[in-house]
Amino acid sequence: MRIGTRSSAMALAQTRGIAAQLSAARAGLGAEIVRFAPRGDRDQVSKLARHGGKGGAFVGEIRDALRDGSLDAAMHSLKDMPGDEEAPGLVIAAYLKREPFEDALVLREDRRPDDFIRTKAAGMKIGTNSVRRAAYLRRLYPQAEIIHYRGAADTRIRKLDERVMQKLPDGGEVGPADALVMAKCGLERVGFADRITHVFSADEMLCAVGQGIVAVECRRDDWKTREELALIDDANARCVAWAERELLWVLNGHCNAPIAGLATLNGDRLVLRAAVMSEDGQKMMEYQGEGEAGRPRELGRAAGLELLAKGAGEIIEASRL
Repeated sequence: MRIGTRSSAMALAQTRGIAAQLSAARAGLGAEIVRFAPRGDRDQVSKLARHGGKGGAFVGEIRDALRDGSLDAAMHSLKDMPGDEEAPGLVIAAYLKREPFEDALVLREDRRPDDFIRTKAAGMKIGTNSVRRAAYLRRLYPQAEIIHYRGAADTRIRKLDERVMQKLPDGGEVGPADALVMAKCGLERVGFADRITHVFSADEMLCAVGQGIVAVECRRDDWKTREELALIDDANARCVAWAERELLWVLNGHCNAPIAGLATLNGDRLVLRAAVMSEDGQKMMEYQGEGEAGRPRELGRAAGLELLAKGAGEIIEASRL
């Protein structure tokens, strides 16, 4: 099975995990990893919207290779897959067991955790490329400066410690950063778990839709590959992903929209928390509800409609500009 993936250390680690699971599930089922450097990775300066959002920046070229038969499957971090558009001819055939979904704080090597906590980050620069994380950070640390910060997980930490200035889309520079906020699971995958200073609870910073879930995509009519990928599909991950993705679909959530969503299973019940906020963190609409685990999309749809009724649509549209 030829599996396409981005070339970052984290993406390669995730894809090797898929290959190992496939081999364990069926003897003789091997995998060849095919690396890509999509536009979003080649261009570390521009906003994702320049490349057509996450769909164009991170998954578009890999999906094209799937469609033309160059690949059998493709690995994606589910949070990087656009939720406001369909992928004609393709299907997510496997959702892997969810890893930690939380966001985590990483301090520069010369910064002490006590100083960060004592001052509540006053005067510090915190880097992130996520508008969702930036909005939450502006609520949690109003005296800090939230700065644009792009790059693969290991690259970002190197730039943090080396005090590298971050280039901005307008040609300027910002930095150096004192801290970064990144996905906990990503830090663990690339061997930087020891750099985590603080793990944000869901009450502090609700995660991105699909965060911590690896999705494997293939051609809709490739029944052989779909059968093989079904061997590693995790039913619980699929259930929560369907609820969260339906929320994103109803909200018409694009890559620049500060949207958060987390579904959790509790027996035969599914609980969903969601939020939409303005980029400055001043306005926030929240939702929490539950439904039958066997009807995840229904719960996601209800959450999205309730948030729209509260005015979330205006915030999402404003963030497109």
